[in-house]
Amino acid sequence: MNLDLFSPMQQDNILPYDGQVQDYGLILNTQDSKKYAQYFLQHLAWQHDEVILHGQYYKTDRKVVWYGDAEYQYRYSGMYKQALIWQPALLRLKQHIEKLVGHEFNSCLANLYENGSQAVGWHSDDEPSLVSPDQQVVIASLSFGASRKFCFKHKSTQEKVEMMLQSGQLIVMRGQTQRHWKHAIMKSTKITEPRVNLTFRYFYPE
Repeated sequence: MNLDLFSPMQQDNILPYDGQVQDYGLILNTQDSKKYAQYFLQHLAWQHDEVILHGQYYKTDRKVVWYGDAEYQYRYSGMYKQALIWQPALLRLKQHIEKLVGHEFNSCLANLYENGSQAVGWHSDDEPSLVSPDQQVVIASLSFGASRKFCFKHKSTQEKVEMMLQSGQLIVMRGQTQRHWKHAIMKSTKITEPRVNLTFRYFYPE
């Protein structure tokens, strides 16, 4: 299934089964999206991501930074991450998104892809610290900058759903999506512009 959305329209669920991914379309106009993209590129405390895979330490080309209500400590891919207290522009966006989607968030993992050679492979955001007591995970993903192909792959059937995420576009992954689906950002040699992705989450401290 290919959902190549040139002008993204709102959809209640882009997945065929076993999860819910809502597409809110463009929640910001072109001018505001450009301003936010430029601001976040310059003012967020970007650092290269660090992971341990199969016992080996790697430092990725992609950069990340984590903000939240408190200085949470978060473990994923074998490494501990430390949250920074909210940056004001991020906090305003969080509050705006909470009103749109009807869900509270207490943290944001920001990702910087400087060009199309930087991507992230198939994974699920299913760490115990992200799962609510009723076994739900809600993640709101807001994109800025270059449009990039975002893909879902079902863990059992291997069925794929593909879409282009544009600057100012918001999607929300809900329910059992992380349990049944993996997702990834695809590489593209044609893309030379940066993309900033903000993933708002509710973190349950251990």
